[in-house]
Parts: sequence; C-alpha cells; structure tokens
Amino acid sequence: MQKSFFPVLTILMLFFGASSASAEPLLRTQFAPLLADPLEPRIAIMPRLDEEYLQLDIGTSADLFSLKNDGFAFGIDFATFSLLAMEESFKFPVDTIDYLFGISCSWVQPLENSSLPFDELSARLRITHISAHFEDGHYDEAAGKWIDEEKSPFGIPFTYSREFINLILALSSDGSRFYLGYQYLIHTIPDEINRHSFQAGIELATPGNTYLATDFKLLPKWDDKLNRTNGYRGTWNLQAGWRLAAVGLENIRIACGYSTGISRHGMYFYDTDSFGSLGLIVDL
Repeated sequence: MQKSFFPVLTILMLFFGASSASAEPLLRTQFAPLLADPLEPRIAIMPRLDEEYLQLDIGTSADLFSLKNDGFAFGIDFATFSLLAMEESFKFPVDTIDYLFGISCSWVQPLENSSLPFDELSARLRITHISAHFEDGHYDEAAGKWIDEEKSPFGIPFTYSREFINLILALSSDGSRFYLGYQYLIHTIPDEINRHSFQAGIELATPGNTYLATDFKLLPKWDDKLNRTNGYRGTWNLQAGWRLAAVGLENIRIACGYSTGISRHGMYFYDTDSFGSLGLIVDL
C-alpha cells in the first residue's frame, strides 16, 4: 500500500469525527443498508491491500416519508462507486466510476408471537438505474490509447447502462440479519446479458460493537466465445467491522473486506476480481 493512503485516512478521520460529534445522523432508512453488499449507497474509502488502488464510494439512502402504523416507507438512493489509482504526490486518477440512483419501498413487520427465532420480518423493493464510465485514469496518454482496450468485448469506450428491480427479504434479531434477494434487469446496454441474478447474505452482531457480514451473489458470467453471458459465477463479499461508538464516533466503522468474483464495476462486467481492503465507512 502506498504512503498516500495514510494522509487520506487521517483527513477523513478528522472530518468524519467532527461531523459525528456535532450531530445525530440526518438520514435514516427503515430497512438498514446491507453491510457487505458493495453496491449499497454509502460513504466509504477502502484502499485495496494487495494493489495500488483505492475504492471511493459517495452516496446515501433516505426515506422521504413513512406510514409507521403500517410499517411502509418510501425513499431514494444516490451513489457513485469509484476506482482510483494511488500515485505519488497525493494523486488519485479515476480509472472507472459507476453512477446509481433510484427509488425504494420498504416494509417492516414485528414478529412478536412467532415461533421463529427472529424479532422482525422486512422487505425492500428498489427500482434503480446504474451507468458506468472509464475516466482519465484508464487512458495511457503516452501511448495515445485506452489501457487494456483489447480485453473489452465491445472496445473502449462502450455504453453501459442498466435499469433493474431488486427485491430483498430479511429476517432479523438482536442486530443480526439473514436475507435473500432477486434482481431482474428491465433494460440493459449491452443487451447480451442474462436478466436474472440472485443474492443471499448473513450479518452477525458480535461483542464490542463489532460485526461480521457476508454477501453472496449469483451473477451472469460473460463468455468471450459466445459474446454473451452464459451461466452464472458466484461472487462473495465478506466484511468484518468495528463501530467506533466507544470513542464517540457513532456513525463510523473501521472495516476490513474481501471480495472475489465478478467485478462490481460496470466497465469490468465481463471480468473477475479478487482483493482485500481496509478503510472507513460512514453511516448516514
């Protein structure tokens, strides 16, 4: 990991610490964001441990109104997911960035008299748009061409845009949660993509304001020979974290993650990725 990671971490700790100490969270959602899903809107800086790259996420989810007696809420999501190269002199050229926005509807039902070992049943339905783009950090100025242009099945640049419906059903108890999910692509460019994907996850509250979380997805796998997706590839995202409530930073988590499987970035939808990360996540 390059030295540029450390001043970034220091600046963020000071900024987030000041904001956390001055106010309670301004935005809350009835359905808590999934901890280990890399495409949940969040504010996070997660340097990769084995590469000279930095993941920078800027976004949030907010409930606009709710019917508390019925357990329903309606909200919005906005997010960017960026992959930055870490270079000397505190420079971070952007390799690729994904933009996400959409609306959501959630429902929560207490399980007071249930025989199940859970306190709550919840669901969230999202209708979302996401697009992705290569940026200046993916262009080799000396060679006058895009980096690894020959690896892309559609050349560079190409259009990546999706609209999808995502449904999550969850059972939770004492800060822990188990969930299943399904996603359907309403529209996609490129269009040689299987429309269906599946998701499951576990979040466990552990002692000392720590937690463990895992998110597993079955995502369509790109086949270079067929020039379309063919079958599925399992994609894991694991996260262990510590909430800094003990030092007065209620909204901040130090998180260590590991990802393996299909890349979360749209420009690399045809490629796989495996890496560890360590950084900060802010909950708003």
